Amino acid sequence: MMKALVYHGFGHRSWEETPDPQLIEATDAIVRVDAVTICGTDLHILKGDVPAVEPGRVLGHEAVGTVMTTGRSVSTLKPGDRVLASCISACGRCRHCRVGMFGQCLGSGGWILGHRIDGTQAEYVRVPYADTSTHLLPDGVADEAALMLADILPTAYEVGVLNGRVRPGDTVVVVGAGPIGLAAITTAQLFTPSHIIAVDPAPARLEAAKQFGADLVIGAGDDPEAAIAELTRGLGADVAIEAVGIPETFELCARLVRPGGHLANVGVHGAPATLHLEDLWIRNLTITTGLVDTYSTPTLLDMIAAGRLDPSRFITHRFALHDMAAAYETFSDPKTTGALKVMLSRA
Repeated sequence: MMKALVYHGFGHRSWEETPDPQLIEATDAIVRVDAVTICGTDLHILKGDVPAVEPGRVLGHEAVGTVMTTGRSVSTLKPGDRVLASCISACGRCRHCRVGMFGQCLGSGGWILGHRIDGTQAEYVRVPYADTSTHLLPDGVADEAALMLADILPTAYEVGVLNGRVRPGDTVVVVGAGPIGLAAITTAQLFTPSHIIAVDPAPARLEAAKQFGADLVIGAGDDPEAAIAELTRGLGADVAIEAVGIPETFELCARLVRPGGHLANVGVHGAPATLHLEDLWIRNLTITTGLVDTYSTPTLLDMIAAGRLDPSRFITHRFALHDMAAAYETFSDPKTTGALKVMLSRA
């Protein structure tokens, strides 16, 4: 038996004993979890926003660990290898995987860890399609840096920055300065926009946005539409990235973006948002949504190894693995704790 964080229905979770994972398919690997984090999506699950997650499921979809054993068809991993377990599992063979849409894998992959199968917030995890769903880590890349590549960095980069078509000289507004929003601010800078604006009601998160590279922050009591109109001489933002996942922030992004601009939705929505086509149809907007595919993970990993990117600064709180309850309490109350990302480690 091992210990794991188990979901018990709306609002209920428990760090408890559960059976060790076993190899099921020849393409599986069993990974010892050395470092794991908590995602905003885990909080959405606990709020009931992801009904596909059934009671009894081990949560979590981000981890760095050590390969313990592999199925007979795994050819690129061996016991002892240090790996990043991606939030997305990819069969590598289906129509979607062949064009890099791993998040839409037709071979029982996609986002399955902590969703449709047991996840990573545990002492051990079964990783399906291990050859194509893990990344070997170079010796010089620390656990805490690699851990941020399991989800938030590729998500913000692919679904926010790349889908939003950020270009040099653009004005980019990021609505929501939580971990995903800060990751969008970080990776948007790779394209040298002229301005990056962060919108969030929490002063602590706006301060973090400044530290991560935002040129202007807009808080509670301010008027985002007026501030961005003044900055852009009435045009609006070239790119608006929605990083919260509630109707109000999506609709705000639609008002902030200029004609011909891009609205990239990254947030996980649990309720309908109104698409005001009576106003938007004439403005030539491009609106994108998406689940991360993690095709950018190798590029981001190379940047970390080369010293060009340091995602470890996202981690504000560190816990032992068995302190999962305390980590959840800290992560779920960022206004009080100032938490961005938490890391739980075996050591």
